[in-house]
Amino acid sequence: MALFDRLKDQAKNLQQQAQGGRGTTTGGAGHGGSHSGSHGGSRGGSRAQLVGVLKTQLGSLKTELKSGAYRDASMAMCALVAAADGQVDASEMQQMESLILGNEVLQNFPPEQLRTRFHKHVDQLTRNFPQGKAEALQEIAKAAKKPTEARAVIQTGIVIAGADGHFSQAEQAVLREACGALGLAPAEFQL
Repeated sequence: MALFDRLKDQAKNLQQQAQGGRGTTTGGAGHGGSHSGSHGGSRGGSRAQLVGVLKTQLGSLKTELKSGAYRDASMAMCALVAAADGQVDASEMQQMESLILGNEVLQNFPPEQLRTRFHKHVDQLTRNFPQGKAEALQEIAKAAKKPTEARAVIQTGIVIAGADGHFSQAEQAVLREACGALGLAPAEFQL
């Protein structure tokens, strides 16, 4: 339960930060490893809770997340998650597209803009994964100028990755790399 309480505190702090409370900080960065041992048997449950809390956080920031930088970085993030294992089959593409178009915050943008950007990155990643990943990370890094948007990009990636109830090692790895591109600590997101 301590993890859930900490995540709720993070959500509250992010909301305050988005509303102009610049003096606040996110609560998870300094506490990243303090409770990790107490959840050994319930890691899947903790991940599901994390995804739920992040969805709530993103929903509460919907009016703040309307910039082109957030849109483009989120689509690059979703493509990285989809292609994290080095390939994307047609059914996975369709499922990912459905998740993107059904995401409350991403509904701020026209579906065709999202599809176009997502497919562009997936095509680059499947053609040449290292080069496509470098280009996706460059796109993601553009969101670093606004901390709320930067965190929202990672949160969007986690929500999309966790939608199937499973976080693969490859998905976690690309999420950690995206944190690095944005100057964020992976521990803040339990990565």
